[in-house]
Amino acid sequence: MSSTAQPYTFSQRAQKITSSTIREILKVTERPEIISFAGGLPAPQGFPVDTINAAYDRVLRENGRSALQYGPTEGYAPLRAWVANDLKRVGAAHVSPDEVLIVSGSQQALDMLGKLFIDPGSKVLVESPSYLGALQSFSLFEPRYQSVATDAGGLVPEALTDECVRDARFIYALPNFQNPTGTTLNLERRKALVARCAQAGVPIIEDDPYGDLRYAGQALPGLLGLGRAAGATVIRLGSFSKVLAPGLRLGYIVAPQPIIAKLVQIKQATDLHTATLTQMAVYEAVNGGFLETHLPTVRELYKQQCGYMLKAMEEFFPATTAWTHPEGGMFLWVTLPEHIDASELLARAIQQNVAFVPGEPFYAGDDRRINTLRLSFVTVPEDKIRQGIAILGRLINESVVGLNSKAA
Repeated sequence: MSSTAQPYTFSQRAQKITSSTIREILKVTERPEIISFAGGLPAPQGFPVDTINAAYDRVLRENGRSALQYGPTEGYAPLRAWVANDLKRVGAAHVSPDEVLIVSGSQQALDMLGKLFIDPGSKVLVESPSYLGALQSFSLFEPRYQSVATDAGGLVPEALTDECVRDARFIYALPNFQNPTGTTLNLERRKALVARCAQAGVPIIEDDPYGDLRYAGQALPGLLGLGRAAGATVIRLGSFSKVLAPGLRLGYIVAPQPIIAKLVQIKQATDLHTATLTQMAVYEAVNGGFLETHLPTVRELYKQQCGYMLKAMEEFFPATTAWTHPEGGMFLWVTLPEHIDASELLARAIQQNVAFVPGEPFYAGDDRRINTLRLSFVTVPEDKIRQGIAILGRLINESVVGLNSKAA
């Protein structure tokens, strides 16, 4: 028996929401024959299943009733204190637990910060290219994006001219192993960035989900510590997704207390608080130095995976392409010959059972480049990396030959 649907009207904001390009591509990669360099998924081999299982067991056995109860919006106090103390590793001393808010994954943090800072038409500064998930989250609040130039060394502080920073609500930056490019901001540029933003009165949102995944080069101080020394307002986002497991959906925001207080109000209207049981279990897992023994294994795994891909690219990609050489994280960025459209290349690659993410959706402004793409290397076995890169190299070569033929 059929029924007539009742009429309904979505809000204008809801009507403007679009699906994530990556999530749409991942639907294709569910096919077992697909070699996928598309998803930004951590390697499951790095998930400490036994440790997490034991932590949950211990919490439920010793504090089960508290763990299953509502909790404070700010988060589980011992975990907040652990985060505040752990920030000493990235050069941020004297962070108070009152400056830490536990959230349900750093994607929730992006949504909350959008609610906090963005009105329709507000100017928001973003790297070019920038993290697609942040652009998707911020776009819900209808900002006016201003792209900030980047190069092989990441964000260019000199691009923050007076006109660029005027009336900006914040600048969003990923200084370590940036998603999508894999680039890292060097110390000189970090200092220049925080100094410029302090001078201009522009808050910095420092998103650092990959900072603990460094497998080459020297560790650098975070923007939070540098910013406090320079008088800049820095809001730092962190996550347990890459160091433990993304299924935990646990992240945090570190910011001056007045900002945290307003974010607490926003979170109360969103989900009251982050899951108490999860927070307590994660604290049990990390309190005592577990990450110090766990992360070296994860870093070595990612280093090997990155090496496999770089070696295959050197062998199979034409000299007319260029790519980044990350010192950590999960991604690298490929620049194709100027007139090759990565979206068209993807369509051909999927026919050959290979997937990646075209670069265009990572751009927020008019400087979109269709000849770029992102590759993720951490979840694909060595033989499949070689096979998939060989296919991509052949397809790129075919495109180059086709362009040359047309030019002739």
